[in-house]
Amino acid sequence: MPLNQSHLQNTLITVFDQIMPAFAQVEYRLVGTGAALLHGVPLPARDIDLLVKEREAVDLFSQAMASFKCFLPPTLLPENKQYHSSFEVNGVEIGTSTVEWETASDGIECFGPGPWKHFVLLPCGNYLIPTVALELRLVSELFRGRPDRYNPLIKHMQLKGCDLDLLCRGMKARRLLKVIQEDVLNQLSKIEQ
Repeated sequence: MPLNQSHLQNTLITVFDQIMPAFAQVEYRLVGTGAALLHGVPLPARDIDLLVKEREAVDLFSQAMASFKCFLPPTLLPENKQYHSSFEVNGVEIGTSTVEWETASDGIECFGPGPWKHFVLLPCGNYLIPTVALELRLVSELFRGRPDRYNPLIKHMQLKGCDLDLLCRGMKARRLLKVIQEDVLNQLSKIEQ
């Protein structure tokens, strides 16, 4: 079932009520389509993803979520260079993971310095959720070639603005085709200042 913003927020509140205060010292970011939806971008979202820096945080999250249905206990996924676990909350899969790829670029959503440097705190109930910057999310969706997700992001940014330099760095880091980069920049250069 696709998420809407209300269902997303209710689910996040349930999760954070469960994992806090144990998770309070963990550095994490809301990433993926859930991040875009929390930003207010109307796009298809079916799950919620929390990115963490260390495997111990995945273990801590899993311990705190033990009363919920577990889809995947903490598991190393070597082909993805990821340590991941996931649970079901309010009919939604919520996962937490590390992404253990290295890059110097700050323009990639789930690895390197990007998610830790480029984020905003978005209100959700009594919580402020550190949520990855939309520019990084857009780069991910362009890289994956999912127009049902990148078109709403572009439309949102046309209305709200964006950091074109960050977006350019991300598109170059992901080695997107020059024609794609030019098309996106052309669409976003029409932003009214």
